[in-house]
Order: sequence, then structure tokens, then C-alpha cells
Amino acid sequence: MSSEASLSKRIKRHVIGRSRPYFAATAPGFESVCFKELLALALPMENVSAIPGGVEFKGRLIDCYQANLHLRTANRILMRIDQFKASSFRQIEKKTAEIPWELYLPSKSSPQIHTTTKHCRLYHSDAIGQRLIKSISTHTIKGTYNGGQKEGIMSKARIFVRGVDDQFTISIDSSGENLYKRGLKMHPGQAPLRETIAAAALLQAGYRGTEPVIDPMCGTGTFSLEAALMAKNIPPGWFRDFAFMGWPSFQQKKWEYLKQQCQTHFASRQTPTIFASDKDPTACKLLTERLIENRLTDVIKVISQDFFDFLPRDLTDQTGLVAINPPYGRRLENRAKSDQLFIKICSRLKREYKGWKLILISPNKKLTQKVPFKLTKQPITHGGLRPVMMIGIIN
Repeated sequence: MSSEASLSKRIKRHVIGRSRPYFAATAPGFESVCFKELLALALPMENVSAIPGGVEFKGRLIDCYQANLHLRTANRILMRIDQFKASSFRQIEKKTAEIPWELYLPSKSSPQIHTTTKHCRLYHSDAIGQRLIKSISTHTIKGTYNGGQKEGIMSKARIFVRGVDDQFTISIDSSGENLYKRGLKMHPGQAPLRETIAAAALLQAGYRGTEPVIDPMCGTGTFSLEAALMAKNIPPGWFRDFAFMGWPSFQQKKWEYLKQQCQTHFASRQTPTIFASDKDPTACKLLTERLIENRLTDVIKVISQDFFDFLPRDLTDQTGLVAINPPYGRRLENRAKSDQLFIKICSRLKREYKGWKLILISPNKKLTQKVPFKLTKQPITHGGLRPVMMIGIIN
């Protein structure tokens, strides 16, 4: 048997066929939402549990594909490949040299190493990374199998090293770019809300893809686009590629079959149920172009109009969900203007949107006290600021 055939057999046995632990990383506070998403996929996974920073689960490689493709609130999916105790660099070198890197990485890989340590005798991240690079280069030069990779996909591989109390966990990133990068938008605005946070807000608000949505300060259209993907049953990873496509274990035909199965469940709409508006005509023009390019015009209608110049009944005769991420911080000249706008928004919502579900981003915690109806409150990290995401019903 040739060395390549032997390696291919090892990859099938140890990577493709074996169940192993994974970690779906999320933004702080959204672990439970991702946990529910993962369970809803109904995959043959084990040991699914939400922990600070994300969700752990045990599954096979095909489950890793599914998680990357379908999870709307995860930032990335890590494959755990080893765990060991080490209190010296010599132990790090020995343990990482025992990892069969050729099963996970293509030939001549030079991955980025991301290291974090807490209460460890070894805390110099660069020095730890250098030991890993040495071990990886020895294995991947010696022999790798490149037959499974999708042509032209091989991005820079990332290895994550986490040490806590001298216990180290080694993981390989299966996602590549952060999963909030859906591949839909080409023109980021001044302060776009991350897609994963917008999706989490929609799920927490009870949106299921059927009721009307008004996104009246849409900017780049994050809320509208996330709602559209849900309404049309399009997975959030449909428009992009992933790091696992560059792995020696990548199964091109199985991946294509998964996507074909998804496509059979895509839905179309006779009339739009999502209404995106903004007083900036350029933002509306760019969003319209993106909708045309990605065939989403059947579900989203774009209106170049100020929030204060139209009523919900102008767009729909049903109550639904209104999602607002108002301009604040650098998007306005000063905080006083931001506060005044927020209070004005709340007044209009109370007067014209009674009975509607609401997602509202407050620039700061203090302003949440000005909201004239009861909402749940959750701090989020957004562009270096600490706004608060509020969800509930306008009454």
C-alpha cells in the first residue's frame, strides 16, 4: 500500500469516522440560544452542554459540517484534537509531537497559533506557539494527503491552544472567517451589528420566519437579511466557504449532498414580509443591490424613508416584529443627540406600534430606564461599546 493510500485510510478511521468533541464559540450571553439551535438540528450528537463562551458537543465530522452551515449564533466551530497536562516547554514539545498533524492539516502548513493561558506555569504565548509550529512542520513535511480538499480553498489554518491550571486543550478551527461573516454584504456600514447577535435577537424575540418584520433604521440591513434567511429556510453558511474545505479529510461529495438537501427546503414568498427602510438613500441602494444579487427580493422590500415619516399600517395590516439598531456613538455628533433620538424612537413606538414584538438596541444602560414599556435587557459588545439589547412586546 502506498504512503498516500495508507494516510488516506488513517484519515478515514481517525478523523472522518470517529466521534470527537467540538466547541461552538459564541458571543458572551448567547450560549443558551446556540445550545437550543444545536439541539433543534436533531443531529446524532452526544454530550451537548452550554458553558461560558459557547456550547460543547461530541459528534462526527459530518456534524461539524452541519454546525458550520446551520448555526446562526455561533462565531466559530473548533474541533478538539488533544488534551494534556504540561508544566514545562519540554512537555509541550513531547505532547504536541505525538499529535498526528498530517491527519488534520495539508502539506507544508504554517498555521496561525492562538494561545491563551490562565494559572499556568507556561504563559508565554509566542514560545508555546513556536513549539507547536515545530511539531506541525515535522509532521506535515513528512507526509500528508491532499486528496480531499476543495480546489482553491486552502486558507490560513488556525490552531487554538487553551491552558488552564497547566491543563492544555488543542483545537483546530473548522470555520475560517468568523461565522458572522455570511458572505452576503459587500458594503459594511459605520456600525453594523454582527449577524450572529442579530440572529440571536430574532430567535429570542420568537421570530419564526412568518410574521411581518419592520427594520426602520436598517443601515446595511443586518436584521432584515438575517430575518430573510430564516423566512426562506436558507442556512446562514449557504453563501460562504469554510476552513474545513481545506482539510485532508474534506468530503466534497458529502458536502454537496448536504447543500442539495438544504435547497429542497428553501421557501419563496409571493409578497415581501420584511420591510427595510432608512433615510439614507445610498444605504437603501446598496442593500437593494445585495438583495438582487442573492435572490432575496421576494421576501424583503426596501424603502428609502425616515422612520418618523411612515406608519406600520402603511406596510402591513398585521402586527409583527420591529427591530431597531439606532445610530449612536460615532454615528452621531454627540451623546446628547443620541439620547434625544432614542427617547423620540421610544415615544413613536409606544404610540404607533402597540402590540408589536420589539428588538431595540440602547446605546447605554442608563437609557434603558427611559423605555416606557417592559423589556428584557442584555448587555452586548458592539464596536468597542457596551450597548444593551432589549426584547419584548410594546404595550
